[in-house]
Amino acid sequence: MDNVCKTCHNYVYEMSVFTQKKETPETGLRLVGERSSAEPIPVEQQFVNFIFFRVNPEWRKLPSETKQFARNEFREVFDSFRDDLMLFSYSLIGFDSKSDLMFWRVGQSLDVIQDMTSKLYQTTLGNFLEPSDNYLAVTKDMMFVLDGSQSREHVLAGSKKYHFVYPCAKSQGWAEVPADRRDQMIEENFMVGKRFPNIKIHMTHAFGFSDEEYLISFETDEPKDFLALAEELRQTPASKFTMRGMPIYTCRQRSLTECLDSLG
Repeated sequence: MDNVCKTCHNYVYEMSVFTQKKETPETGLRLVGERSSAEPIPVEQQFVNFIFFRVNPEWRKLPSETKQFARNEFREVFDSFRDDLMLFSYSLIGFDSKSDLMFWRVGQSLDVIQDMTSKLYQTTLGNFLEPSDNYLAVTKDMMFVLDGSQSREHVLAGSKKYHFVYPCAKSQGWAEVPADRRDQMIEENFMVGKRFPNIKIHMTHAFGFSDEEYLISFETDEPKDFLALAEELRQTPASKFTMRGMPIYTCRQRSLTECLDSLG
């Protein structure tokens, strides 16, 4: 599914995330000029986190009253971070054997993401949640928004029922391909993605945070469309550079209450 990687790259390219290329010296080194202390530093990037949990089976054995108290406590802590993070909750019940729950979090501070995770673990329900996977990435620009119309520069996050999350790593051979040929393959994937306008494709950058180079995710209301897109992308030349064995997560967006109730 390297095609997937390429499509996303193209999609983000379409949104002008990558259209404005900054010139850098041949050495790869950049010298940053001094800022006046009175000059504000613009915030352009966002941190993106997909954290997956599975519930310990012992949770289901607890009395109903205990579980209800725990769900209310967990929800209160979760909601207390809505002013600092974009928060979306997803259920994987029935879709995945490794995970039951996923939170998609977008914000401007890694510290807030860490603080939220810590406080969730300190709740009663948090004692029964085990992290199955945790992915961190960053956008090139301020990419995700909560409300307002979608533009070429911004994407309305969390507006679709289903979210397919695909951590993407490239084989070593990709870097050896001439740049113009890589651009051509990316363009080919982009044209495939354009045939599925009802699928939102997001690419964020993970290299440096983990072994993955990108986190690519797809939002859609119709899962069959994603399967059709994935099949077409698999046929593109760029697909042979995708490292296999990476998981793909099928997530259904639900309210936090629905997600917690589904845990049993």
